[in-house]
Order: sequence, then structure tokens, then C-alpha cells
Amino acid sequence: MIEAELKARVAKPEQVLELLRGRAKEEVAVYRDTYYDLPDRPLTSQGRELRVRVIERGGDQKVVFTYKAPPVDEESGSKPEHETRAESAEQLDAILNGLGYEHLVSLTKHCANFSLTTDDGRECLATVVTVPELEGTFIEVETLVPEDEVTVGLASVRNVLNSLGIEETDLTTEEYTAAVMALRAARTH
Repeated sequence: MIEAELKARVAKPEQVLELLRGRAKEEVAVYRDTYYDLPDRPLTSQGRELRVRVIERGGDQKVVFTYKAPPVDEESGSKPEHETRAESAEQLDAILNGLGYEHLVSLTKHCANFSLTTDDGRECLATVVTVPELEGTFIEVETLVPEDEVTVGLASVRNVLNSLGIEETDLTTEEYTAAVMALRAARTH
């Protein structure tokens, strides 16, 4: 399955949150993400990702191990995604380190998640995101689709964004990982 996703910067976060709260139940969570790559960065250079995510919600923790293949849609950056639950982030870290992978970057995302059904019947997830190290608020809207439905899935996602007052000019393909790494690199120089 492909994660057909669009991300945008949000100029009026409270307005977007209010609209989303009128449509779905809000689930607040903190994501603690660690991305991995080999020393010569083959995953990064090919647009692939390997991530261990610890999701903290209401005192509970869930660990998710994710591999994302290169984008199938360059404009949106939508990628095939494969995920599985895991028992321990520490054990995954030990396994990956033992295989030669190293930490590319770790970051924290504060998320307000809203599960929605689009007008055309697609299940999607709208997430309002802040990353403490980055300025501003973002929104990600995604739906899982077969590869031959990426264009249609992205159209549904665009409709959700439009209904929240997000315009085409607000869209961004900026990755949190790259932005955080650039900010940290700038601080050390």
C-alpha cells in the first residue's frame, strides 16, 4: 500500500484544530522517532527511510518499526510504507546497530490525530504536528491506497485540506528529518 500524503504549513492552527474537532475525535500523542541509515547513507540517497517510532498516548507506549520505499509520486513525496509493531525500541536499536545501521536523526513530534472519512468514502488521518525544534505548525493528511490509486487518493487528501482552509501554496515537501538535521548543523557552525 502507498501512503498518499500531503503536508502543509498551517497559518491558523487553532482554526484548523477547531474545524477538525467538529469532524472527528482528537487523539493527542507524542512521537519519538529515530531514523537509521548505514554510514555511507544509501537509504537517504535513494529516498528510503528506516524508522523506529515510540508513540506515547495517555500513559501508554507503542513501538512501531517502519520501512518506507522511495517515493512513487515525486510532487507529494508519497511512498510505499511497511510497518509492524515491536516490543522494544531498545531491542530494535541494538539489532539495527548490530547490523551496521547508525542513528541518522532522532526527533520528537507533538501530534493531534483525527481519523476522518472523506466525502468519497476514503478513510484518512489528519495530523496537526509541531516539532519543538522547528518553527510553526504543520498538517499532514494521508490515506492508504493501492499504487494505481495514488492520484485519486491525493485528490481526496487535497479536498480534506481545502475544507480546512489549507491552500495549494501552503503545501510543502520539506521533511522534518532534513529540517532538524540542517538546524542542528547550523548550530554547530
